[in-house]
Amino acid sequence: MTKLFGTLLLCALSLPVSAADAVKIAVTGPFTGGSAPMGASMRDGAKLAIAEINAAGGIQVGDKKLKIETVERDDEAKNERGALIAQELAAMADLSGVIGSVNTGVVLAGDKHLQDRGIVKIITPAAGSASMTQWAKGAEGPKTLSMFRFAAHDGIQAAMVVEEAINRKYAKVALLHDSTNYGVSGRDDLVRQMKLQGDKLQVVATEKFNIGDKDMTAQLLRAKAGGAQAILIWGIGPEMAAVANGMAKLGMKVPLIGGWTLSMSNFIDNAGKNGNGTLMPQTFIEEPITPKAKAFIEAYHKAYGVTRIASPVSAAQGYDAVYLFAAAVKQAKSTDSQKIREALEDLKEPVSGVIATWKKPYGKWDPSNVETHEAFRREQVVMGMIQDGRVVFANERDRARLQKSGNM
Repeated sequence: MTKLFGTLLLCALSLPVSAADAVKIAVTGPFTGGSAPMGASMRDGAKLAIAEINAAGGIQVGDKKLKIETVERDDEAKNERGALIAQELAAMADLSGVIGSVNTGVVLAGDKHLQDRGIVKIITPAAGSASMTQWAKGAEGPKTLSMFRFAAHDGIQAAMVVEEAINRKYAKVALLHDSTNYGVSGRDDLVRQMKLQGDKLQVVATEKFNIGDKDMTAQLLRAKAGGAQAILIWGIGPEMAAVANGMAKLGMKVPLIGGWTLSMSNFIDNAGKNGNGTLMPQTFIEEPITPKAKAFIEAYHKAYGVTRIASPVSAAQGYDAVYLFAAAVKQAKSTDSQKIREALEDLKEPVSGVIATWKKPYGKWDPSNVETHEAFRREQVVMGMIQDGRVVFANERDRARLQKSGNM
């Protein structure tokens, strides 16, 4: 049965769908460049879910089943390209929705075009806080919002990073971040969380680096001179490996704790043994701890010919996001994006995903509360740790909790 399912799945991944009998979904993100592990893994997780749905006959829409047709666009993590893609998608009359994005700047440059046309977008696997807070303007904010986020938002992640440092009894920390919108908003979230948690951490250095930087010696020397007992870091991926390698060269035996992007293959592979012990929040860890997780991991490996997912978080979130979208289409009994938005805000039936069973993940949009369009809550996020080239559970109690609940 497993072999037969795998064969059907591989066929479904390669077969075209007639647009006249389909639900058209765009999948966007950085499929090339430094952010590609996130974008490509999300895309492939989404396509895996789409293949499963199509192999089962499609989505029940009223009295007929419609298969999913995908439109893929690589934004290359470039803001201007993201804006052009959003304009193109907004002009498609038969587009039901968009799944994707990674980079905060891309979202800020493009999502306004989709919002103007009322086209639903589920932002995943990431984008910084500003991707949603840009709409949270109280009475001046939009009365309806077509943007939803399906990621552990920075507030959750920053709280966990700060708590981890406090629980490990560190008193002095250095903040390092990249100069992107994502890095800057992440730094601000860390500072905010330190204040909320009682200013128990003293920041001895705040340093930034640019995309493409390979030598972090100057920033790390300032952190070392200040007596930093841990480095709290926020960035996209490859440059953070330069931080880990620079710490090893300087003999800085202090932990690196940061956002979920530290779990990407381009950090793990470039940092090598210097990445061991790095800590980061995760929504999915590539361990077959439940039947659902085991089936997902095996299907992904077989479909794409890999033994390790480049970004397991991204793949799992892409996968679950498709199932949430499909559930909304079914409930709406329509491919109309505005009706799908209304259904997403009030999903009647739980949606079984690889990360969790999603029960009313979204609510009716409230411009004074971005969490109404945020799916993730703290209980769906765990702390991961890099160990010999893979991400594992940092805390055994998290593994036990998820095994017991059946999530992952």
